[in-house]
Amino acid sequence: MFDAFLAGFLLVIEWPALGFLLLGVFIGIWLGAVPGLGGIIGLVLLLPFTFGMEPVPAFALLLGMFAVTSTSDTIASVMLGIPGTAASQATILDGFPLAQKGQAARAFGAAFTVSAFGGVFGALILAVSLPLILPIILSFNSPEIFMLGILGLSMVGSLSGASILKGLTVATLGLLLSTVGYAETISIPRFFLGTDYLIDKLPLIPVVLGLFAIPEIMELAIRNTSISKIGKNHSDGGGILDGVRDAFRHWWLTLRCAVIGTYIGMLPGLGASIVDWIAYGHAVQSAKDKSQFGKGDIRGVIAPEAANNATRGGSLVPMVAFGIPGSLGTAILLGALLIQGLKPGPEMLTTQLHITFSMVWSIVVANIVVAIILLFLSKQVAKVAFLPGHLIVPGVILFVFMGAWLGGASLGDWVACLIFGIIGFVMKRGGWPRPPLILAIILGSIMETSFLISINSYEGVAWLWERPIVLVIWGLIAITLFSAVRGLSKNIKKDENKEEPVTGEGAERSPMISLPFSILTLLLFSWAMWEATRGHNVGAEYVPEPWPLEVSQFPIVTIVTGFILVFFVIIKDWKACVTFVKQHESIGIALTRAADDALLQRAMMFFGYLLATIIVMPVIGQKLVLPIFIATYLVRWGSYNWRVALGYAAVGWVFLVGFYDRVLHLHWYPSWLDSWLPNILPSWFAYWLFF
Repeated sequence: MFDAFLAGFLLVIEWPALGFLLLGVFIGIWLGAVPGLGGIIGLVLLLPFTFGMEPVPAFALLLGMFAVTSTSDTIASVMLGIPGTAASQATILDGFPLAQKGQAARAFGAAFTVSAFGGVFGALILAVSLPLILPIILSFNSPEIFMLGILGLSMVGSLSGASILKGLTVATLGLLLSTVGYAETISIPRFFLGTDYLIDKLPLIPVVLGLFAIPEIMELAIRNTSISKIGKNHSDGGGILDGVRDAFRHWWLTLRCAVIGTYIGMLPGLGASIVDWIAYGHAVQSAKDKSQFGKGDIRGVIAPEAANNATRGGSLVPMVAFGIPGSLGTAILLGALLIQGLKPGPEMLTTQLHITFSMVWSIVVANIVVAIILLFLSKQVAKVAFLPGHLIVPGVILFVFMGAWLGGASLGDWVACLIFGIIGFVMKRGGWPRPPLILAIILGSIMETSFLISINSYEGVAWLWERPIVLVIWGLIAITLFSAVRGLSKNIKKDENKEEPVTGEGAERSPMISLPFSILTLLLFSWAMWEATRGHNVGAEYVPEPWPLEVSQFPIVTIVTGFILVFFVIIKDWKACVTFVKQHESIGIALTRAADDALLQRAMMFFGYLLATIIVMPVIGQKLVLPIFIATYLVRWGSYNWRVALGYAAVGWVFLVGFYDRVLHLHWYPSWLDSWLPNILPSWFAYWLFF
């Protein structure tokens, strides 16, 4: 085995494998840093280039890119409060507040250091664990997978905001949204509002970008501030080396979270989605002082970053050993394995063991290289936190809209992005945490499938209290909720007499905004229950009967749970609203104050800009409308001169044409202008530059 381990290392550092590995690393840095791209897009783009390549160089290219996206996605999470990928959701809770304190470089220093350790540790543990993995993976069946989903949602719901009730309510809302479209078992569409766009599930990328990116970017626009709320010369202890020292000071936390990431990552389906939350929850529960979590605690960056990088090694285990892809990324890697004429299973652990170890070494080398590169670059990247917000907004909006377009190349993607941007703004102002919504949408279909298989296979729900691992997970859920309640109550007592700026997810508490959202959520649950229990369509024929049990069971359980939770939230919000109105002597004054505090008028103006962009896009196309938005925003909102605006717009246009068109070969929206103008242009004119 040691001979194969050494042979795998020598294969990776040989030319051309090393060159392809470095190329993959540089591509992965870019794809991970740009919101809406990520490792999946990279694998799809690079897979065709591996045809005809030898196995080791091919996987060096693919894994070099794929392994580092979970490191470079930290850039968007820290700087913009946008999860660069699904694996970096927990990082925003403390990473973005650190950037707002002017300590982005510190967050990067810690994140990149522990990411390198986590990636290397996960890969090496993969090498050691290969002979021992079979009983671990086989012990997790559908009941355990379902309960792991519940554990993940409990952690994110209770740890990502200032209200556990709101967090858990949002989690149930996300589970309900995950059931939109065709059911998992029978081809009956659910909650699709009669539109083809929703019939094949709610697209994740536009939802994520709308929910997180638009509210945070809008904050820069309407408040006319930089990302950092503190001047460049007033941020103490925020350097890169401070972050590196933090990583070494919290080495025991880093090690524990890397172990969590490796072994949770081995679980097919759920591992990569929940591991950062499990690690974050572990960091909170094991800390003596929990008061700064969610406000810029460096441990809240270290824990998820160490864990999510370690999953890259762990997630390869079921793919290599059993041919079971645990995620879309490993499914593509499985395709690459088959393209190379390799079969997952005993061969990869015996005669082809040197190839398997070459994959391990590719992940190890890639993580070390990317950490070194990003540590050198992070000081320059961190300076973005001190730039005027108006210079950041239009560029990020371009990447947000194009990232949303990657979801399905449909006008509905832009509309969904804007709608969830409005929802995200309301949730942020009302103190509703947003991460539980995204995680629930990701886990929903997996949990529903596991739930239905468990009920059918074990003839009821006795598995909820009869299986040992399920009971252990129940205990972890109880500990999570108890610790969260205890920690929140202590923090509330500590913060009662403090006047600090509002930071952190779900920290803003405006009852006049939260109550309407609570009521709308209750109405949504009520409508969903009516929809699930009335008649339905089968093809063109209306059937006056409820959905079949296997179609309605999971949504109804979710609806009932959500209904109970939101009912208590409404009671709490109502009491807070009554107190708020009494403080301002009349409901009119209270509403005016709440609107002013939320900067509602300027927020509506910003949404108006985005809506106008979406309305004009079908007329002139994306290659023209986005540069026009950039120029218009900078002149009318940012008060910059036309020279700066046109220069910025030109750079945006070059990105659209050079990257999204020439490199990604996107399918562009067929605009009205595109339908006739190219026909009257001279044949030598390169109309693809604009249409």
